[in-house]
Amino acid sequence: MILLTNDIRDQLLTNGRQRDIDHVPVVKFFNPVGAGTWLITEMEADGDTLFGLADLGFGCPELGSCSIAELSSVRLPFGLGIERDILFQAMFPISVYAEAARRAGHIVERGDLLEQAAAAHRSRR
Repeated sequence: MILLTNDIRDQLLTNGRQRDIDHVPVVKFFNPVGAGTWLITEMEADGDTLFGLADLGFGCPELGSCSIAELSSVRLPFGLGIERDILFQAMFPISVYAEAARRAGHIVERGDLLEQAAAAHRSRR
């Protein structure tokens, strides 16, 4: 599977040029046979360094950088690799996903948990 279409790459690069913005995730990657989920918001001008929320299944998801080259090179059982969730549509900025993940110990997409995290995030401002 192609992890980054031209449209996704362009949006990630555009977001990467806009600093200090709480971007909405553009793409979700996942391990189809185990732990590993990434919500990506932006890409550096180098065309490889991504930024987003990573959950490797250890109970402590974190915001940070990863490499599209490394994600693309992962070889999993049955000839699989890291995949792009073609149905993913982000509803909130990355800070809300990060807050919900911190509370749950893993990346969540349930609307009620994200709404609770959004309310908590707003109350701290």
